[in-house]
Amino acid sequence: MSQFADSDDTTPLLRDDASSDDSQDAQDEHYESRWRSIRVMYFTMFLSSVGFTIVITSLWPYLQKIDDSANATFLGWVVAAYSLGQMLASPIFGLWSNYRPRREPLVCSIIINLSANIYYAYAYLPRTNNKFHLLMSRALVGFGAGNVAVARSYVAGATSLKERTSAMANMSACQALGFILGPALQAGLSFIGEQGVTVEAIDLQLNMYTAPALLATAFGFINILLVVLVLREHTVDDHGRHIRAINYTSEDRDETSEETEETIDQVAVLSSNVLFFIVMFIFAVFETIAAPLSMDMFAWTRKEAVLYNGIIICCIGFESIFVFIVVKVASKRVGDRPLLLAGLAIIFCGFFILLPWGNQYPKIQWADLKNNSLVSLMSKAAAASNNSMEPTGCPYEQTWCQYTPAIYLAQYITSAILIGVGYPACNVMSYTLYSKILGPKPQGVYMGWLTASGSGARTVAPIFVSQVYTLLGPRWAFSLICGLVLVAIILLSSIYHRLIAFSVRHGRTIE
Repeated sequence: MSQFADSDDTTPLLRDDASSDDSQDAQDEHYESRWRSIRVMYFTMFLSSVGFTIVITSLWPYLQKIDDSANATFLGWVVAAYSLGQMLASPIFGLWSNYRPRREPLVCSIIINLSANIYYAYAYLPRTNNKFHLLMSRALVGFGAGNVAVARSYVAGATSLKERTSAMANMSACQALGFILGPALQAGLSFIGEQGVTVEAIDLQLNMYTAPALLATAFGFINILLVVLVLREHTVDDHGRHIRAINYTSEDRDETSEETEETIDQVAVLSSNVLFFIVMFIFAVFETIAAPLSMDMFAWTRKEAVLYNGIIICCIGFESIFVFIVVKVASKRVGDRPLLLAGLAIIFCGFFILLPWGNQYPKIQWADLKNNSLVSLMSKAAAASNNSMEPTGCPYEQTWCQYTPAIYLAQYITSAILIGVGYPACNVMSYTLYSKILGPKPQGVYMGWLTASGSGARTVAPIFVSQVYTLLGPRWAFSLICGLVLVAIILLSSIYHRLIAFSVRHGRTIE
C-alpha cells in the first residue's frame, strides 16, 4: 500500500559508508523516540488508573459524611458516573486522534481530569445537594479518562505484531500499578483522619477524603508536561517497519480506509466488544461492592473499610503485575485465546467461592441496644462524646441480613485472590486480540468503542449490584455474576476460531 514507507525505500541504492551510518543513526533515533513515546502512554494509563482507584475505597464513607441522605443505591450511581463519562468521551477522543496529532486530545482530556479532581475535593462545600456535586465531579473525571482509547490506539499503531502482546501487557501492568498505588495512597492518607486540617486561604478541608483527589491533580500536571515535551507521532506495520503517520493527514487515508474497513472481521470485532463488556462488568461489580460488603459482613467502621480494602486491593494489584509477567511468557507458548478462556474460568471460581454458606449470620446494626436502660443511655452518650459512636454491621433495613448467612473473611480474601488472577489475564488478552484483529487501520475509533464497552459495563455494573445487593443480598448478586461468566465462556468458545490477527486472516503471516 502507498502509505507504507520502509526505511530501505527512502535510502539511495548507491550509498557510501557515511550515508549508511547516517541511516542507521536515524533508525536508532526513531526507535528510541518511538519507545519513549510509548512509555509516555504507559504513564498516561497509570495515571488514569490512579485517578479512579485513589478514591474508590473512600468514596462510600465520603459520600455518607458530606450528605447523610445518600444510600448504597446512590453510591452505585456515583461509581457509575465515572464510567459513564468515560463511555461518552472515548469515541470522541478516539475519532479526534484519527485525524489530528494525539497530543491534542490527550492534553485536553488531562486538563478536564485534573479540574474534575479539584471539583471533587470541594464537593463538601455547597450547603445542599452535596451528593450530586460528588456525582458530577466523578462523571467529569471519567470524561477525562476517555484518553485511554487514545493511549491504547497509539501503542497498537506504534508496535509490530511481535511487540504487541508485550506492549499491551506492559500497559496493563502500568494500569495495575496505578490500581495498586491508588488504594495504597488512599490507605496512607487515611491517617490524616476525617477532620484533617483546614486551609482557610482557599477554603479547603484537607482530610483523608480530599487529599487523594488533590494528589491526582498534581499527577495530571506531570502528565501534561510529558505529553507536550516527549510524545511524538510514530506508526509501524505488523513487521515493525516505519510507515507514514495517517492520524491527521486526510490524503493518506483516502486510498486505504475503505479497503481496510471491508476486510476487518466485524463479527470478531463485535464479539470482542461483548466479551470485554462482560469482563469489565464482573470486575466493576467486585470493586463496587467491596466496601459495603465488608462493612456489612465484618462490621468494619468507615475508616477500617477504607484502610483494609485499600490494603486488599493493593495486594491484588501486586498480584496482577505478576500475572502480566506470566501472560507475556505464556502467550508465546500457548497463544492469546487460551489465556483469555482460562482467565474467565478463574473469575467464575472467584465469584462462586464468594457465595454465602453456613449457618452464621452477620451482625445487625444496633442489635446490641436491646433496651433503654440508664446504663445503655450513658454508654451511648459516652461513646458519642468520644466521636466513636458509629453503627456497624448489616443495616436492619436490608431484610436479607436476617436470613442470609454471613460471608467469612477467608471467603472474601480467597475470592479477591482468584479475581486478581483472572481479571488481569482477561483484560490484557482482550486488548491484545482486539488490536490484532483490527490490523493496520487507524484504531482510534475502534479502541474508543472498546473502551466505551468497558465503560458502559462499569456504568451498569455498580447500579446493578447496588440494587440487587441492597434488595436481595449477596447470594442473588453473585449467583447472577456466575451465570454471566458462563455466558462469556460459551460466547468465547463459539467464536474462538475467528479471534485471529488481521494479517493471519489474510494469509500474510503464519499464526
